[in-house]
Amino acid sequence: MNRKIRIQPIDASNEADDNGYDRPSKSQLKREMHALQELGQALIELPKNTLKHMPEALDDAVREARRITDHEGKRQQLQYVGKVMRSLTEDEVAALRTALNTHRGVNKSETARLHWIERAREQLLDKDEALTDFIQKHPGVDAQEGRTLIRNARKERQQQKPPRYYRELFQWIKNAAGVTNEESDDDDHA
Repeated sequence: MNRKIRIQPIDASNEADDNGYDRPSKSQLKREMHALQELGQALIELPKNTLKHMPEALDDAVREARRITDHEGKRQQLQYVGKVMRSLTEDEVAALRTALNTHRGVNKSETARLHWIERAREQLLDKDEALTDFIQKHPGVDAQEGRTLIRNARKERQQQKPPRYYRELFQWIKNAAGVTNEESDDDDHA
């Protein structure tokens, strides 16, 4: 079943370019289509309900692609997502790219914060002088509570008990550093 696919220009402008052509080349159109398809793939890989303001047709196509598990079916649905993406205006595509980049940036900064908290906790558990440094950097903390949590977390480690105080120490550092996060259970995997 050989079908010829006719490639329509995304933005057919009547102005001639430097070479005298009045429309984008086939290669340029393919590059643009592949870029839109990659954007569609990135949208599919996002967690559900991350981007709430997608056009309805695109939202339906992305939800369907997430649901499909068959390799060939998923590939075909990805092609369809790309087709729907080509029907969007440049402003809608730009808004999707911005929202995707914002989401990725938020995740990176949040991950960096959590890693900083985890490193601070390990330093506090490894060295006694780390608490003094931490108190100097964060003068509003309850030093006595910190000492108690560190002592209890160390004892838990030695006795191989469940990490209750280890987690409480994480929360203490997080609150002391002024880090606010709705998902405070992110550390429960540690």
